[in-house]
Amino acid sequence: MIGSSVVVRTRSWTVLLLGLLTAASPAAFAAECPGHPGALGTSRTLVVDPREHPRIGTMQYRETLPLKDHEVVLTFDDGPLPKYSNQVLQILADECIKATFFIIGEQAKANPEGVRKLVAAGHTVGTHSMTHPLTFNKMPIEKIEAEVNGGIAWTSAAMTDPASQLAPFFRIPGLMRAEGVENYLISRGIQVWSADFPADDWRHISPDRVYQLAIQRLEAKGKGILLLHDIQARTVAALPKIIRELKARGYRIVQVVPATADRPATPTTPVEWLLHPPSETTPIARWPSVPNFAFAQTATLPAPGLADLNAQTAHQPLLLPRKTMAQANVAATLPAPGRDLFAIPEGSVEVLLSTTLSRRAATRLAIAAEGPHAGKGKARGRRTAHAVHAAPKHAAQPESAAPHPTRLASLKKRAQ
Repeated sequence: MIGSSVVVRTRSWTVLLLGLLTAASPAAFAAECPGHPGALGTSRTLVVDPREHPRIGTMQYRETLPLKDHEVVLTFDDGPLPKYSNQVLQILADECIKATFFIIGEQAKANPEGVRKLVAAGHTVGTHSMTHPLTFNKMPIEKIEAEVNGGIAWTSAAMTDPASQLAPFFRIPGLMRAEGVENYLISRGIQVWSADFPADDWRHISPDRVYQLAIQRLEAKGKGILLLHDIQARTVAALPKIIRELKARGYRIVQVVPATADRPATPTTPVEWLLHPPSETTPIARWPSVPNFAFAQTATLPAPGLADLNAQTAHQPLLLPRKTMAQANVAATLPAPGRDLFAIPEGSVEVLLSTTLSRRAATRLAIAAEGPHAGKGKARGRRTAHAVHAAPKHAAQPESAAPHPTRLASLKKRAQ
């Protein structure tokens, strides 16, 4: 038992050393796993500074860990519970996988040896509150402080060197986030962890369903933080199959550790903390939002005058639009129409035809204009009346053009 513990502890320092080398070099390689040549292993160690990126996990936040494609971070909540946590530890040890565990203070108080086993195996240990209440988003800040501090105190008490072994990582129970909780944790330099996808292993589902959800959701995102629980029998049953499938599909395991004075953060760029960073081959799906500017002064400037435009007095008319100047020139050259142009003689046929009651008088004037030939027949009267009535319509025609005859009866009907 002691010999295996020494091997595991030596193995953890080997993984840590490999992780630091990986941080300095872009090449990632799987760590060796003595006695298990086909093990999945841990490909690299990612060192993060909680103060630079205080919230991670795309289930709730914009940023997540700066992982490459097909890289996975395994996380386990709610332990340690010896009955199941020890089995999870053994499965991970057989595959030389390093994960992150979020400890409940009451569990650490009841089973401090379980916490020490996690540290001895080289896993990252964070906290998950004291009693795991699902009301973090509603509790007053005093209770939040008690829950956070209680979980940290009892988890640290189970460790031999809590200053270097406890990671400043915290996952809110039930992911019941709230701004007050996050602000308090960030003020203490603690990184708030959500996840990128869960496997729903806290629900009453079969181990096969846990496996299916884990793989389907990972495949949908291509990389990320997987949320599991080391206190569930279904998780113990599904975990070996999940690991085998990860290995078959070419996924790699990444361990996350906090930065210290002797261990600087892995160099990254801000865009790497996005789950799917934009690239030249991937167009941006939406326009960036318009920023809200804060104006220091609200005084308005006066409207500019011609003098502000450096315009000389002789050239000021050039400031007018061309269309306006053209219209002004035309209005200045054309003469105004005379009043006689609109005058109509009194008693003319046109005046009589303008009213319904005078149409008969106009007809009689037209007949009288024919002289002594007016009584030769109705046909002549019809032609004459039509000629007088149609004169304004055909005034522009030549004198030789004869008007078409119109029946006098129809003319009289219109006069009525």
